[in-house]
Amino acid sequence: MLRPFLAALALGAFVPAALAQQAETYNLPGAQVTVTLHDFLTEEENSTLQIIGQSPDALELFLPEGGRFAALAVAPDEGFIRDGIPVESAVAIGNLPDLAEARAAALEGCNAARSGGAECQIVLEISPD
Repeated sequence: MLRPFLAALALGAFVPAALAQQAETYNLPGAQVTVTLHDFLTEEENSTLQIIGQSPDALELFLPEGGRFAALAVAPDEGFIRDGIPVESAVAIGNLPDLAEARAAALEGCNAARSGGAECQIVLEISPD
């Protein structure tokens, strides 16, 4: 009886840090932004995402025409920002008709651009308000 419990504990110890995450939601004029802070991101990257999530100006970069859905995907082994510049595998897709399509397109683009390692993860989502 104890074996399954011990096995579950042992497996729990091997859950990758990339799975640890915290979501924050921000309401901006005309949009709701969800930022998912992952353990694989640096403190600078998580802070940058939080700033983006709270900034109407940053929202305009993702959705210049407003009113649609967007997502940003990042490769865990490559991150979001290196030496102050967004990495090539970080893919933001905007102006799509629904959130599922935005997520799928961002993940597809990111996974195609990454140079290996773990599958890409969504770090930011934008939905119309």
